[in-house]
Amino acid sequence: MTFSRNIKIAPSILSADFANFGAECRAIEEQGADWVHVDVMDGHFVPNITFGPATCAAIRPHIKGVMDVHLMIAPVDSYIDAFAQAGADVISAHLEAGPHIHRTLQAIRGAGAKAGLAINPGTPVEAVEYLLDMVDLICVMTVNPGFGGQKFIHSQVAKVAKLRAMIGDRPVHIEIDGGVTPETVPLVAAAGADVLVAGSAVFKGGSVGNPAPYGVNIAAIRAAAQDAL
Repeated sequence: MTFSRNIKIAPSILSADFANFGAECRAIEEQGADWVHVDVMDGHFVPNITFGPATCAAIRPHIKGVMDVHLMIAPVDSYIDAFAQAGADVISAHLEAGPHIHRTLQAIRGAGAKAGLAINPGTPVEAVEYLLDMVDLICVMTVNPGFGGQKFIHSQVAKVAKLRAMIGDRPVHIEIDGGVTPETVPLVAAAGADVLVAGSAVFKGGSVGNPAPYGVNIAAIRAAAQDAL
């Protein structure tokens, strides 16, 4: 991975066809996706259960670019090595998931992955101030984590702008996760986000057998973001 503030679209496979993950990963990349986003949920930290390291390992051969793994789990530390070994390029842990996030970020980098830090809508941006030199990415949740298809929380736009100012010239991505559509993307792109996670907004209308709508959806999100810059 090389750092760039260019807009990157990261479709979430939470909205993909679970029976065809490999083909879905290939399809979204062929249709213009920059990263593939994997939402890992444990039924404890968030009220849903999704994927584990074995799923990441299974889809890794089908992904040519970046596999971006978002851990919505607690505890986190004991699973970091497994996700790194499964091929995650970026591993994001929630600030709210444990008492020693600094140690968690160290462990992620120590495992050979880029370190991401995710923050919930109710977490103030000031909470990351003393962690900015420990991270490669900050994921701002623009919905409450746990389910796809939720509505965008507009109060988070100001948080993104504050975060962008705090980051300064550090090589840190700002990722947006939740409620990303061509209508909401201009708000966060203008505020400073460069990685846009989208689930239903990418996968709607398409399928493995008919992937062209994925490309149309990705292009619409990218155009809306770039027009705001």
